[in-house]
Amino acid sequence: MITYEYPFNERIRTLLRLEDLFQKAGSFLQRDGSQEHHVVLLTLFEILDVAGRADLKMDLIQELERQRQSLQLFRNNPDISEEALSGALYEIEHASAALLGMTGKMGQHIRDNDWLMSIKSRASIPGGVCEFDLPSYHYWRHQAPGIRRDALLAWLQPMLPLRDALAIVLRLLRSSGRPEHHVATGGAFQLMLGGSSSQMVRISLKLHDPYIPEISANKYALNIRFTRPDSDHRPRHCDNDVEFDMLFCNL
Repeated sequence: MITYEYPFNERIRTLLRLEDLFQKAGSFLQRDGSQEHHVVLLTLFEILDVAGRADLKMDLIQELERQRQSLQLFRNNPDISEEALSGALYEIEHASAALLGMTGKMGQHIRDNDWLMSIKSRASIPGGVCEFDLPSYHYWRHQAPGIRRDALLAWLQPMLPLRDALAIVLRLLRSSGRPEHHVATGGAFQLMLGGSSSQMVRISLKLHDPYIPEISANKYALNIRFTRPDSDHRPRHCDNDVEFDMLFCNL
């Protein structure tokens, strides 16, 4: 299956963007190449920009606390595994404590590093990090992979509580609700939501079905128009009936 997620508000949109960036940084960090480590550093700069919302940390702390209180209600429920519940509560409490332990503005340690900020400013220019522009960065990229990785980890480490907290929130969000099977007649689907409080919708199709959902939605209505790529991967209108699963997510 291939799943497409469409957030209904800016807060979930920000969390999804950060999740994608942290996953990218973690993937390339495991490799040894200079180019891969360059991507990690550029991704850290993107995380810095996306996480710049002043209220993001408090939003996550409040959401984790709300989920902790909800889970506490399942204590002594014979239908719920006490071990699994205790593990989930510990994970939430640990993530909350780590967030509360973060001081200052998110990513301030990067902003305070003049060398990193000089790379960030040049990186916004196409081809702006060539060796003649940033010889000190050129030198750093020629260090041993372990030296580069240790430096990247040191810059990434202070932001990991954010990654861990948003991972919990998004996991809980995705596990809410139940998927329902639908058919888009002639490639189009519309559903009136009547002021729904959902925060995200997930559309899942069989991996080899050549259809792409273009989603527009608010709390009152959901519209999906399916397209199919041509030989140059450009989306074209689809007249076929398309089967898909849909899940509305809400915390």
